[in-house]
Amino acid sequence: MNIHPALQTPSDTQRELAARVKARRLALNITQAELAERSGISLGSLRRFETTGEISLRAFLELALILGELKEFSSLFRPLQTHSLFEEAPRPRQRSSRKSQLKEQA
Repeated sequence: MNIHPALQTPSDTQRELAARVKARRLALNITQAELAERSGISLGSLRRFETTGEISLRAFLELALILGELKEFSSLFRPLQTHSLFEEAPRPRQRSSRKSQLKEQA
């Protein structure tokens, strides 16, 4: 699927991930039955995933482990910003009130 990531829906992402898993499985010359057995996932669940993209998170992570991609998940949802313990954290901006603006003008 060649949809820009910003325009993808969760369903688009599911199908794309399923296609990538299938492509990796085929590149490694692993059958569906073998991957299902090695990952502990039922063959039906693997077939459904490769067709529709539907799978539990746990099963998906098991597939990622067997296919050598589990480490990629550790980079998801990292904190957006980190602050040094020795630096003051930025303060949120405060809006000034209309009254304080009028006092400053007087």
